[in-house]
Amino acid sequence: MEFDLQYWHWLVFGMILLMVEIFLTSFTVFWFGLGALVVSAVLAFFPALSHPWQVGLWAISSVLFTLLWFRYFKPMMRDKSKAGNASEAIKGESGLVIAVPVGDKRGVARFTTPLMGDDEWPFICQSDVAIGDRIFVLEMSGNTLIVEKR
Repeated sequence: MEFDLQYWHWLVFGMILLMVEIFLTSFTVFWFGLGALVVSAVLAFFPALSHPWQVGLWAISSVLFTLLWFRYFKPMMRDKSKAGNASEAIKGESGLVIAVPVGDKRGVARFTTPLMGDDEWPFICQSDVAIGDRIFVLEMSGNTLIVEKR
């Protein structure tokens, strides 16, 4: 009995591999599934393709997809959000001075949008500020903001 692989065998095999990827989070099986879909498409146009060529095409296309993923696509998908990085999230926010720094006592600024749950923050500023001046957050040091007046 001779078994001849048809394009739909590879199509079903590829779809099964893609569905298996739903339960895995590593993107390892996904590329083999895409490789099977490539073999399915090629076999649809060239039905006389021998079994060794089919398996070779599947292996090469799977490796190619894996390399493309790690080389080009995964670096483009890095998380560029500022979530989890509090000092980066508040950098550049502006507020108004409601208490000026006096001696060792820090000034206090009020922000229209609460920063990390609070709308009033103690601050340190290198230049002189007056009540009502607009200040901008440069960075955060402990529970004090380092600001500048623009």
